Amino acid sequence: MLARPKDFMECALSLAGLALGYTSPNPAVGAVLVRDGMVVGFGHTQPPGSVHAEIMALRQSGSRAKGATMYVTLEPCCHQGRTPPCTQAIIDAGIAEVHVALVDPNPLVSGKGLKILEEAGIKTFVGQCQEGAREINEGYIKFITTGMPFVIAKFAMSLDGKIATQNGDSKWISGEESRQFVHYLRHIFDAIMVGANTVVVDDPQLSVRGCSGKGGKTKLQPLRVIVDGRGRIPVSARVFEKPGKTLVAVAKPFNAKKADDFRKAGAEIVELPAKKDVIDLGELLRVLGRREVTSVLVEGGSGLFGSLFDRGLVDKVLAFISPIIIGGDGAKSAVGGNGVNNVADALRLNRVKVIEFGDDVLISGYVGDR
Repeated sequence: MLARPKDFMECALSLAGLALGYTSPNPAVGAVLVRDGMVVGFGHTQPPGSVHAEIMALRQSGSRAKGATMYVTLEPCCHQGRTPPCTQAIIDAGIAEVHVALVDPNPLVSGKGLKILEEAGIKTFVGQCQEGAREINEGYIKFITTGMPFVIAKFAMSLDGKIATQNGDSKWISGEESRQFVHYLRHIFDAIMVGANTVVVDDPQLSVRGCSGKGGKTKLQPLRVIVDGRGRIPVSARVFEKPGKTLVAVAKPFNAKKADDFRKAGAEIVELPAKKDVIDLGELLRVLGRREVTSVLVEGGSGLFGSLFDRGLVDKVLAFISPIIIGGDGAKSAVGGNGVNNVADALRLNRVKVIEFGDDVLISGYVGDR
């Protein structure tokens, strides 16, 4: 069966997926060049400062690019950044048509790239596989339009909604397949965030397996962000170990000796406004945004989740549900905080998906209309 335009765009989306985890703060983009029904070039975004997907595909195709059709997951850039504009390279190569899945929300590009191509006589088409392209770059889209990182709340719980026993044991609620997927999530996110209690009780390292930087295509470990208003975590905690960098967010003003101890352990300290040692999480996210952190994976605990949900700071939820019953009146549920008084006021996710990981079920969905 002959390939359809949708097939080529889906191929470009697959290529964009390969770039996730390597391109931030740039978007992850895939491009496919087709001539006479045959793929003559393809590519995906390289790390910042290197070539974009379109340039990679053009270089691969060489002279066969003339008269070809390009399928690209995001509108080609038209401004000089770390690299020259892709629109000019597309024009110079003699491309006949450009199919774009999603218009770039970056004000420097939005619609301008398409206009430049059209003025050069290149036919443009927009919207095929748009939702897939939007999901791949949801972190970039949130960051480029608001200056704030995209926030995912990820937790694993039993069928009765518990994230640990009443004695605090939580290893392991989710199965091996679920835990492997979490390492993939850590790989594609800029930062991982947890509360102090999670560090005190579980002592996680919050690193990515297979991300050591030895050979092949690698990326930096995600930034580990610990929300610890009172500075309760011990300096012996594994979150201070290499590889990876650690930022500890504390309440202002903070004890100078504790701050010095954390720095000696290898952490960076950020003092933030707080009420009763509860940090202003909105300000923390703004600080991360100014550092070009485009995405944050929040992994616990219930107090941090509760504060984020109460303040409307969560964009997406990933809930792994394991077919076990823990029970116990004292066992914690996934989300603490103030919550709501009436079920009718409960936060309802939209664009919900259900995926199986072994015996576990992952329910994902977006908060509000994002």
